[in-house]
Amino acid sequence: MFQKTKVFLVILVCLIVLSANGQTAPKYELMVKEDLDRLLSALEQDYVYFQDKSIALSCLRENYENQITTLKTKEQALLFFESILHEFYDNHLTLSANTTASYRLYAPLYVSYTKDAYTVTQVWFSHLQSIPFNPLHTEVLAINGIPFTTAIANFPCYCSDKDNPVVKEWIANKLIAGRYNQSRILTLKNDTGAVEAIDLDAFRYRSSAKLVERQEKSDIGIIIVNNALGNNETIAAFDKALDDLSTTQGLILDLRNTVDGGNSYVARGIMGRFIRKPLPYQKHAFLEHYDGQAPVERSWLEIVSPRDNTYDEQLVVLVGRWTGSMGEGLAIGFDGMERAIVVGTEMERLAGEISYFQFKHQDFGFRMATAKLFHVNGTPREEFAPSYYGYRTGIKEDTLLDYALTLLKN
Repeated sequence: MFQKTKVFLVILVCLIVLSANGQTAPKYELMVKEDLDRLLSALEQDYVYFQDKSIALSCLRENYENQITTLKTKEQALLFFESILHEFYDNHLTLSANTTASYRLYAPLYVSYTKDAYTVTQVWFSHLQSIPFNPLHTEVLAINGIPFTTAIANFPCYCSDKDNPVVKEWIANKLIAGRYNQSRILTLKNDTGAVEAIDLDAFRYRSSAKLVERQEKSDIGIIIVNNALGNNETIAAFDKALDDLSTTQGLILDLRNTVDGGNSYVARGIMGRFIRKPLPYQKHAFLEHYDGQAPVERSWLEIVSPRDNTYDEQLVVLVGRWTGSMGEGLAIGFDGMERAIVVGTEMERLAGEISYFQFKHQDFGFRMATAKLFHVNGTPREEFAPSYYGYRTGIKEDTLLDYALTLLKN
C-alpha cells in the first residue's frame, strides 16, 4: 500500500510540474510580447529619429515576434531587446543593463568605410598608455579570423539596409567594439601591403583618479576632463583647476576623453566661467502631438549664465571620436557662443537628448532620444565638425595638443 501511494505521489508531482511548465512558458512569452509592443510603440511615437532611420515596424515585428518562443532566460531576453535597438544603428539608443554577451559601446579604434574598404582613421591615443604598433590608416581585413565583410554581412540585423554606407560603418565599429565575452583580434594591412594581427584587449589604458587634471606649458593652461562630465563634483574640481591657471595667457580644454557624456548641469557650470553675459549654447527641438492631431514642432534655445570669476583669455577646445554626448554639447556651446575655437575631428556623434523608459515585465529599461539637439546656427549636433581639423598621430607625441598650443601662441 505504501509503495502504491509513493508511486501515485511521484506521478502527481510530475503532472503538477508539467502543468506548471506548460503555463509558465506561454505566460513568459506573453510578458516578452507585451514588452516588445511597449518598445515598438515608444520607438514609433517618441524616438525623434524614427522617421530618419527608415526602419519598418512591420519588419521588426515579423522578425522578432518569431524569436520570442526561443527565449528561456533573462539574459536571452536582454540580448533580444538589444538586437532590436541595433537595427537603428544609433549608439545613443541603448538598454539600461547589459550582460557579458552584450556589445560594448565603443572601441579604442574608429573605422571609416570608404571605397569599399574599412580603414582605421582614428586611434584613441589620448587615452592609451601603450599599443603593440600604430594601426592608424591600416585596412581591416578580418576580425577573429573571419573576413571583415563576412562579419558585417552576418551581423544580426534584419531590417536595416546593409547596403547603406552609414549602416556599414556603424556595424563595422560595433564589431570592433565587440562583445564583452569575446576576443577582438583584428587582421590589418598597412599601405605597404604588410599584414599584421592586433589584439584590442591587449591595449593598456592611461588611468587617473582625478576628475580633471591641469598642466601649464609656456604660459598656456591645459585642463583635461577625465570622462567626468556626469559627476557633479567635477564643477568644483574644474573651478580649482581654472583658478590655479587664472593668470595664464590662454587655455586649452581637452575633451578627448569624455566618451560617456554627462549632464548639462556640469556643462553649464564649466561654460559659465568663460562668459560675462547670458548666451544661448544649444537648441532643442521635437515634434509635439496629442489626441491623434497633426504634429507641431516645439523648440527652444538653452541659455548658459555667467558664474564666478570669468576667464577672459583665448580658449581652445580639443575634441575627437571619443568626445561624447555632453562633451559634444560643450563643443558646440563654446563654438556657438563664439567663446572658443574647436580643434579636432568629428566627435562621437551621439544624437539627441535622451529620455528613459521602463519595460513592464523586465527589471531594466531603455534610453532613446526624444528631442533633437542643434548648434545655435541650426547644425545638428551630431553633424558638427571643428573648423580647425586635426588628430593625434601617435602615443609619444600629442600632435593635436601641439597644434592647439601653436594656435594660441600665434
